[in-house]
Amino acid sequence: MTATHTPLSLTSILSHIANTIRGLTMDAVEQAGSGHAGTPMGCAEIGAYLYGYFLKHHPRHPDFPNRDRFILSAGHASMLQYACLHLSGYSMTLDDLKRFRQLNSITPSHPQYGLTPGVETTTGLDGQGIGHGVGQALGLKLLGAKFNRGPFSLYDGKVIILAGDGCFMEGICHEACALAGHLKLNNLILIYDRNQTCLDGYVSESCSEDTKKRFEAYGWDVKEVDGHDLDALHDALSPLRQEQHRPVLIIADTIIGKGAPTLAGSYLVHNEPLEKQERHHAKEALGLSSEEFAVPQEIRAFFDQKLVSAENNKAEWDQSFALWANTYPELHAEFEKMTTKSLPNDLEKLLAQLPLPNVISGRKASHAVVNFLAEKLSRLYGGSADLARSDMTHFDAHPVVLPDRFEGRNIKYGVREFAMATLAIGMAQTQMIIPFIGTFLAFSDYMLSAIRMAALMRLPILYQLTHDSIFIGQDGPTHQPIEQLAHLRAIPHLQVIRPADANEVKQAWLAALNYAGPTALVLSRQALPACAGTNQPFAEGMGRGAYILKDADKPLDFTLIATGSEVSLALSVAEALSSQEYAVRVISMPCWQLFDAQPETYKKSLLGNDSGKRISIEAAASLGWHKYILDGKAIAIDTFGKSALPKDLAQEFGFVVDSIIKEII
Repeated sequence: MTATHTPLSLTSILSHIANTIRGLTMDAVEQAGSGHAGTPMGCAEIGAYLYGYFLKHHPRHPDFPNRDRFILSAGHASMLQYACLHLSGYSMTLDDLKRFRQLNSITPSHPQYGLTPGVETTTGLDGQGIGHGVGQALGLKLLGAKFNRGPFSLYDGKVIILAGDGCFMEGICHEACALAGHLKLNNLILIYDRNQTCLDGYVSESCSEDTKKRFEAYGWDVKEVDGHDLDALHDALSPLRQEQHRPVLIIADTIIGKGAPTLAGSYLVHNEPLEKQERHHAKEALGLSSEEFAVPQEIRAFFDQKLVSAENNKAEWDQSFALWANTYPELHAEFEKMTTKSLPNDLEKLLAQLPLPNVISGRKASHAVVNFLAEKLSRLYGGSADLARSDMTHFDAHPVVLPDRFEGRNIKYGVREFAMATLAIGMAQTQMIIPFIGTFLAFSDYMLSAIRMAALMRLPILYQLTHDSIFIGQDGPTHQPIEQLAHLRAIPHLQVIRPADANEVKQAWLAALNYAGPTALVLSRQALPACAGTNQPFAEGMGRGAYILKDADKPLDFTLIATGSEVSLALSVAEALSSQEYAVRVISMPCWQLFDAQPETYKKSLLGNDSGKRISIEAAASLGWHKYILDGKAIAIDTFGKSALPKDLAQEFGFVVDSIIKEII
């Protein structure tokens, strides 16, 4: 397909917009006293072209379903996006730009999802925005396969990512882009700002690979352009609106800090404000007003006209949506369910009636639950990092997502835990999908940065983390988690649940589906017996985070608090102590976060001054437990495991009744 150059009048105004972006960037970074001016100045033409011509979006309706999604993976260059959002008519004022990097502003140092209208994801950690973008592109393909019918295209938008040299160095770029190429995501465009610099110097000092060949090997189409040539950008991007068969990488050669008279092209302009004289001469050379935060009226008028076009485009989509809804009423009902995120009113009752064996592993119980839920909640999409047969994340009644085949609900991420977790973020950001992803608990270390980002954004993602303790046995210390629970529990807004049996697994899913944020379900490989007292209504059991399974009718000598596979052990310890006339209470505490959110009166009723000596029992690190047991005893493991049979490991590490009693009496 032959591209046409942008009309001269449009090229001229886009060039003017690019220089205005440079001026706003210099002023905002100077006023803040810190920030990154270099990349916004170097990518100003890219920003001007995207927001001034290419993007299909509506600034007054930032959540318009069929919009293009722009992701600034190089999040340190946030002033590029903020300037573009302001100019194009989003809810961002000049005063917001003047408060760049200030407390409680909507212009923080790096873009934040849910804070700033028009920002599609939180970025700043190099490369992760690429993973989020691949996830959003995959999510839109899944939604398109579900809802696009006949002449109606509810979802045909593009995902455009702008990434820098640092993003391309990070391993997440390789993981995510290899999978994108495999799946042939033809709605994904990645623009590489190849300015040849990084914070510490020049890229040539640490990198020499051929990025073009690497992406061609992944199965991408690759184009190289001068990133300051608006006609070249148009020739590369515009044809993709009509025809795109694979993900596309556009390598845009730019000059960092373009316009700065002495610093342009130098890594020294990466993360510092321009000095006053440098800024003055830059504005003079660019033909900009010396007035700070100046925006010419002709640019205001240009974007006002674009808002009219955006409104017309949205009106056309709304009309098409109404016709689609009338033509496909069942699909429309499904769309409404996914949009409103509604749960069946009787879900707790239905789960309680789901038959499960009295002895079953946490992973198998969760597999049964999620397959039951898959038929009730079409927005659940599963996947695993090449472990579905072990972590039990597969939807049995649904196919696997394949290249050009997006009707399935099982995603094979390959051995790419980090990419899986970042793609889950992007899919969740469609606001229509709940990603359900799995791996071993010990392997969650590969995902921690992405899990943290999901928690920061309060995204509804479910992590099924199996093989949850040393009792996986002979796989040995490389696979036996110790410190992972403590780390996960330390992440704000991440709900961590370690169920004791099948009853608590059902309740854990209720907790996860009702939580406004991500949940880690920590599940056993080994079979666990049903524990007396766990068959509670959600509000009386899991919903409280901790609850009593066994109590005494006299002043307590001991309160045993356990999670997961150690709950049945705690009940056995309590039985042995009771036979010796000790008064014992047993508490299952599957979720610290839920318990911490309870009223003080409830917490005191479980762990008040009259609860005797408090003992925690958990086959993991002791870190964090003294918050609940005070000066009590933590039966824990603060060393690495060993390769042996589970019964031998229990003896070795003291997780048997006799050993625990000797420790606490």
